[in-house]
Amino acid sequence: MSELDFIDRLKAITTHPAARGLTDDVAMMPFGRHKLVMTHDMMVEGVHFLADADPADVAWKLVAVNLSDLAAKGAKPLGVLLGYGRTSGDEWDAAFVEGLKQAIDRFAVPLLGGDTVAMGEQAPRTFGLTAIGEAKGHIVPSRSNAKPGHAVYVTGTTGDAWAGLQIASGSLRSADIDTTASLLKAHTRPTPRLEEGRILSNLVSSMMDISDGLLLDASRIAAASGVQIEIDLAEVPLSRPFQTLVGNDKDARIKAATGGDDYQLLLTASPETVLSVPLTCVGICRPGSGVALHSHGERLQLPEHLGFVHA
Repeated sequence: MSELDFIDRLKAITTHPAARGLTDDVAMMPFGRHKLVMTHDMMVEGVHFLADADPADVAWKLVAVNLSDLAAKGAKPLGVLLGYGRTSGDEWDAAFVEGLKQAIDRFAVPLLGGDTVAMGEQAPRTFGLTAIGEAKGHIVPSRSNAKPGHAVYVTGTTGDAWAGLQIASGSLRSADIDTTASLLKAHTRPTPRLEEGRILSNLVSSMMDISDGLLLDASRIAAASGVQIEIDLAEVPLSRPFQTLVGNDKDARIKAATGGDDYQLLLTASPETVLSVPLTCVGICRPGSGVALHSHGERLQLPEHLGFVHA
């Protein structure tokens, strides 16, 4: 069965309200006057990172992608639990621990515990991380409250991590050292938008992070909210390094909108709401369903793949 089929089976036995029906990226449980926000993500060698990736970068990214889910709910990180599948290589393990220390120090989130298992020398390296956060006195935004007429915004730029992956895998090459370094860093060491998430959480109608691609994740908000999200491809924000390496034409923008791994925030809000965070408006919610795409007033056909879909 597909990943979606498996999740549908899990939904049938997931009855606790904290799970939000498995339609969101986090679980949210009231805890006294506050709310605990919990998330869990995994990374597998050959799927989420290359076999020759720097172990320290893998550890950093494992922390960052989990904290990105907390950022999309405006939650302050309280701690993380690590699941570590050991294969072979003491040096690899030591470098991973160093990268983990760098990440938990950078984001001021303590390692609270976890578990390690022996996977066998030929098994792909596999890791999981549970992140626990706290939301104090504000709404924990979901994917499901976008309304027709609401504007669609993103933080930062899109496509840099995709371009960095192409460099790391040898598919693209740049002669400019600064361009290469910037795009590789976006791929290997993303920064969760924790501060922006806390500021925005009381102001938005829906919010999530962009992990699998702008178009695919927009379609998830559209499905959860019962609206159509129309994205203006011409407004998708691209960094200068991305434009230098990949370009600024329609094809380049499609790559940026579907590549994934951005870990920017994707949100909807009433156009009258003042949002005190730098954002780019990339679309609008309309009656209907799914995602639509246009550029300079012209309706465009959606690409075959809206983003990264797990098998």
